[in-house]
Amino acid sequence: MLNSLTALTFTRRRFLAGAGVAALGLTLPVGVTGQALGNEAGDLKMTTFTTSDGAELFYKDWGSGQPILFSHGWPLSADAWDAQMLYFALNGYRVIAHDRRGHGRSSQPFGGNNMDRYADDLHELITHLDLSGAVLIGHSTGGGEVSHYIGRHGDARVAKVVLVGAVPPVMLKSEANPHGTPMEVFDSIRSGVATNRSQFYQDLTIPFYGFNRDGVEVSQGLRDSFWFQGMAGGIKGQYDCIREFSEVDYTEDLQAITVPTLVIHGGDDQIVPIDASGKLSAEIVKDAVLKIYEGGSHGLAQIEPDRFNADVHAFIKS
Repeated sequence: MLNSLTALTFTRRRFLAGAGVAALGLTLPVGVTGQALGNEAGDLKMTTFTTSDGAELFYKDWGSGQPILFSHGWPLSADAWDAQMLYFALNGYRVIAHDRRGHGRSSQPFGGNNMDRYADDLHELITHLDLSGAVLIGHSTGGGEVSHYIGRHGDARVAKVVLVGAVPPVMLKSEANPHGTPMEVFDSIRSGVATNRSQFYQDLTIPFYGFNRDGVEVSQGLRDSFWFQGMAGGIKGQYDCIREFSEVDYTEDLQAITVPTLVIHGGDDQIVPIDASGKLSAEIVKDAVLKIYEGGSHGLAQIEPDRFNADVHAFIKS
């Protein structure tokens, strides 16, 4: 039964890829399938990597040049970085983005959905691809993943870091972190995911992108994309990940970063409020640069891709 389902899934993917190409009036070269579209080796690769504990990670690896590795937020996937990956690949960089385990097209293991393992997955992928001089860009939970990777494995392969609306140093409110978010908020997220994550993800798009603010035009396309990415992942991995972005303290990881770091955060981030995250991270990371998008939302890279891409590009070239 499993083999039949696998074959059916593979056949369906090839059919959809071929149908998309046909709809555009294009013809694939002989020997090229929808799994590898491109005119040169390295131009467009979508492949998988098996971790040391047997999880299969889906990742994209496009272009050539200095590598930029993107780490996505919860509950999304590598597709959240489409506007960035296209821009930087067209501007002479090698761009890589993976779906975190339990998310997107990667494996959905019942256990092992924790930040230690996320960071080790990232380490194994970076080692597998033999990246050096890489720029690591992490959004939200991905910012925790990037930071924890450096805390556990060092930054010898890293040239620069960009933390975007990132969860470090720690989101949870406590006496030591008075500006943090109360536990009951995270408990409500857990409840929403456990009981009706489809509706929860649709509702979450409103504050995520700041669509509840006056004068902000609602993009149904972004809302649909967010929902689709969320529902492509597994409920167990996404449920477990809530603890990892809310309760894990990344202070020591931030202190371990020794490369140039840019912290970008929306001034009106309703998901990861700036006072308990971006501002503190910029103080903890030595010589970090803080760039605040006044009125900016949690999903600012998707809401303002041109501005975001230009700012990150300037930082990489500096």
